[in-house]
Amino acid sequence: MSKRRLTQQQRVRIDRNQAQRGRRMSTAAAAEKQINTESLGPQQSGIVICHYGQQLEIESSAQETLGKVYRCFQRTNLPALATGDRVIFQADSETTGVVVALQERSSLMSRPNQQANLRPIAANVTAVAITIAPLPEPFPNLIDRYLVMAQYLGLDAIIVLNKIDLLDAERDAGLEQSLANYSRIGYPVIRVSSQTGLGLVELKEQLRKETVVFVGQSGVGKSSLINSLRGGLDADDIAAVGGLSLARDKGTHTTTAARLYHLPGSGDLIDSPGIREFGLWHMTPQMVFDGFVEFAPYRGACRFRDCKHESEPDCALRQAVEAGEVSQQRLNSYFFLLSSLEI
Repeated sequence: MSKRRLTQQQRVRIDRNQAQRGRRMSTAAAAEKQINTESLGPQQSGIVICHYGQQLEIESSAQETLGKVYRCFQRTNLPALATGDRVIFQADSETTGVVVALQERSSLMSRPNQQANLRPIAANVTAVAITIAPLPEPFPNLIDRYLVMAQYLGLDAIIVLNKIDLLDAERDAGLEQSLANYSRIGYPVIRVSSQTGLGLVELKEQLRKETVVFVGQSGVGKSSLINSLRGGLDADDIAAVGGLSLARDKGTHTTTAARLYHLPGSGDLIDSPGIREFGLWHMTPQMVFDGFVEFAPYRGACRFRDCKHESEPDCALRQAVEAGEVSQQRLNSYFFLLSSLEI
């Protein structure tokens, strides 16, 4: 793998980010020194429900304080924590405390930045709900990025079409074809409307016993959907809701930090920041190939072991496309995702 040459602008950005990380570490160290260890209560288990800079909201799992939320710092010797992490913490007052240990994770969903460093988003999730809507226009490449990521992490993937009350038969013909392709290869596609309530019962049942992270473009209605799923919320307990940019029908960012919510009678939900781009720079070409589940029968079946599935003779994957067993759109998306890797 050849090393990418950095531009001057990228070098400046990297230096700035490193300086900011240094300042954050200094702030965290200073905050930890101010904690009076003698006043700390007994260790208790909890879960990270939100991350605000150097502070975390920890919901207690201990029987005596079950459901109580503490604003905590974390020990500087701990790795970066994510929403959904199970931790051990000690309270130093009725509302504050310090996280002293991270419990074992069953999964960790991370987002790579431009420097290919992974930033944790959500931990211990079991499923990913890829949320799309007629507007803003959904892009198969973005959907497939999430599907590849879910396959890599061993998570279930659900495609949720929100705002079905805005569907237009002529405008959204391509969207319907894409959804049919995803259903054909085994992905659940659930149609809902957070405005009218259509499909919410089916979605809630699908999420039962899951810890699901909601991902997708800004403006597709993730937060509105979560509010509708939870139902009967107080004004101060509602996820922030944004709208569409009138100029380009693109979403406006409202959720600024991933947050965990409990779904009454069902599983847990994590609302993640809106992501227009989700890079796969940390993955290998083989990982991307394996992320397309319908490609599995054709792995190693081509005439040439190093087949790139472009114009080589006797390519099993291209033959599958010609036979209608694999969609051309998905193959195109595979090539597009490969081109985004640093090879």
